[in-house]
Amino acid sequence: MGKGDIRTRRGKIHRGTYGISRPKKRKKKPEKPEKPVEPAKTGKAGS
Repeated sequence: MGKGDIRTRRGKIHRGTYGISRPKKRKKKPEKPEKPVEPAKTGKAGS
């Protein structure tokens, strides 16, 4: 089982493919900082 065996990790690397034995690394999504929800301002000044 070497570079010619497509079921092994070494074979996947040689062929440049992915699968169960060589999963792709997922990119982490950048976490957005949660903003506190502010009440909507109306145009009226405390009448």
